[in-house]
Amino acid sequence: MRRAVVWLTILMFALALPGLIEPASAEGLIRELKIGGLYHDVPNLWSGFQLEERSLDVNVEALFGPHIVLPWGAVRPAAGATINTRGATSKLYVDARWEVEAPSGIFLALGIGAAVHNGEIEPIYADRKALGSRLLFHFPAEVGWRFDGHQSVSVYFEHVSNGYTQDYNEGLDSIGVRYGYRF
Repeated sequence: MRRAVVWLTILMFALALPGLIEPASAEGLIRELKIGGLYHDVPNLWSGFQLEERSLDVNVEALFGPHIVLPWGAVRPAAGATINTRGATSKLYVDARWEVEAPSGIFLALGIGAAVHNGEIEPIYADRKALGSRLLFHFPAEVGWRFDGHQSVSVYFEHVSNGYTQDYNEGLDSIGVRYGYRF
């Protein structure tokens, strides 16, 4: 029943969205590309503890041109991947990303979306987190500085978990630095 409500909500939002979105014609389909390195499964953040080995994640992301204009910023779709370099949990994600940028070039972005991962669902291995579901919520946050009209550097954080919709929900946090190029 719970899954049916979630899917119905997503369908209703998807049907209402086209009337609210400004087209990408002025900016193009892809607005910005980002790449960075993240610390994998950081302890003492949202998830609370570290279980997977310390390693590097490579993060790549595209922010798209279509957007919903809000009084403070805009909401845009984003899609990306966080790939672990040592075989631990990696993920693909899609988000709705709200971003506000000051005239100084400093920006803040927050998002919510969904991710799929290749990690463990149940606690089978002692060195892997039990994420409870193949499909997870994805929560990104980013603070950065755009130092010209095109380039930026930022600190990026992401959290994935199933939001306590399953028996196991150990969650996974990553944080690091990204470089972005806006077209």
